[in-house]
Amino acid sequence: MTDNVSAAVAVAFTEEWGKVVATLIGMTGDWDLAEECAQDAFAQALRAWPRDGVPRRPGAWLTTVARNRALDGLRRHASEAAKLQQAALLSPQQDPGGADMDPEDIPDERLRLIFTCCHPALRLEARVALTLRTLAGLTTAEIARAFLTTEPTMAKRLVRAKQKIRNAGIPYRVPPAHLLPERTSGVLGVLYLLFNEGYTATAGTRLVRHELCAEAIRLARALAGLMPDEPEATALLVLMLFQHSRRASRVNSAGDVITLEEQDRSLWDQGEIGEGVALLEQAVRRERRGPYLVQAAIAQCHATARTAADTNWALISGLYELLAELIPSDVVMLNWAVAVGMDKGPAAGIQRVDALAAAGRLDDYYLLPATRADLLRRLGRANEAAQSYRQALDLAVNEAERRYLAGRLAEMTAAGGNGSTPG
Repeated sequence: MTDNVSAAVAVAFTEEWGKVVATLIGMTGDWDLAEECAQDAFAQALRAWPRDGVPRRPGAWLTTVARNRALDGLRRHASEAAKLQQAALLSPQQDPGGADMDPEDIPDERLRLIFTCCHPALRLEARVALTLRTLAGLTTAEIARAFLTTEPTMAKRLVRAKQKIRNAGIPYRVPPAHLLPERTSGVLGVLYLLFNEGYTATAGTRLVRHELCAEAIRLARALAGLMPDEPEATALLVLMLFQHSRRASRVNSAGDVITLEEQDRSLWDQGEIGEGVALLEQAVRRERRGPYLVQAAIAQCHATARTAADTNWALISGLYELLAELIPSDVVMLNWAVAVGMDKGPAAGIQRVDALAAAGRLDDYYLLPATRADLLRRLGRANEAAQSYRQALDLAVNEAERRYLAGRLAEMTAAGGNGSTPG
């Protein structure tokens, strides 16, 4: 029973934390109080559910307990009398059992919370950190690891972000229509950064942090549901689904990297791929063509190819050309070079990669020499490939990727030493 209850609380935390915190922030306007009361509600669940059983509606139970705890907190502060009156009107006392409370009756404040966390007045890293803390429920230590910094440093950043929201009077709301395009792109960018940190961890021993990927998808799904007329929100969700569908095939049992062309495609999640295809069909019917829509289309080419040889690299190259017009970044150009190399041959890709290297803007980006090394390997130029693999290895931080690069380096060193060409 205890194990079942612990599992139920863990599931409820994943599914309900953001909703509970967002509801309390909307009710009290106090971010710290909201987090504290949400934590208390989950702690009370661990005590009460083994005795009383898991409630029929865990989210309603948790929200009720957290709201009542927040009301108690406001009562202890006479200066908050006005907020107490407002909160009492919004949330009458209820039985924590939640028997008469339907989760659908609880206003979903997550959209307001996402836009507040991602307000352009905050620095980008503060937006990501605040989103991870308030909507995903990650601890300060977990967020610090994601940012490669210390827990005290991250704690200070979170405090400063909350203070800026309070002191600058940043409104807790979805912005007016004329500001939505500007703000929505920022929200989508934060969610994509969150997913990317899970998809390929910046550092550590694991390539994939599944919990971050799952949380990013959950938030993207919520955003797409709350903004059904925004095709880029749907497209971002689609992109995540396609990428995440390959999770079971991206590393082996030892945690070593398996490249896309070598992955066992029978392990890909066809449910996520099917959902992504259907959602993308809906998104492309709209007139707007944004960068996430193009990236989702690229991801679909990979996700729906039956084998690596069936991949439509010509289409992917054309889509990257379109993406480069929307996002003229060197990273996009590097990805385009890969597509050209797969479509037209490694030599064509090398020319583009060398041009990017000459510009010098990606000197610290390990994927530049790693890409060059792979193209040289395909050309059979083992000694040059080994040199580029060494450069990539010097820049890479994630241990799983370092092991992959070291393995390729060993192959190329051996091939160059005996004059043979790798198979």
